[in-house]
Amino acid sequence: MSWLIVLFAGTGLLMIVLAVPMVLEKVPPNNIYGFRTKRTLSDPEIWYPANAYAGKWLLVYGVVTTAMALLLPWLLPGLTENSYAVLFSILSLGGLFFVGLMSWRYLQKL
Repeated sequence: MSWLIVLFAGTGLLMIVLAVPMVLEKVPPNNIYGFRTKRTLSDPEIWYPANAYAGKWLLVYGVVTTAMALLLPWLLPGLTENSYAVLFSILSLGGLFFVGLMSWRYLQKL
């Protein structure tokens, strides 16, 4: 199971690394990286605040994902590899959905 823990914790750490430039508004409008919608790509005045907001939620997601990857085996000691992978995947996808939803709702206010 240790390889899964490393993989999932690494995923959380990657999200943190990707979130920091967004929070600091260092990511210019582009088609590859950031909170990309037709509206954010059309106006830098919208791109930067929307990406900073999305980046903050992505940062939280990364921290929670990393902690969850490390703590789930400890909190649920009888967890099998398959159960851990399924549970983590469900929680992780739910978290990504939440990040997207919160970012989209914020974009509607801009």
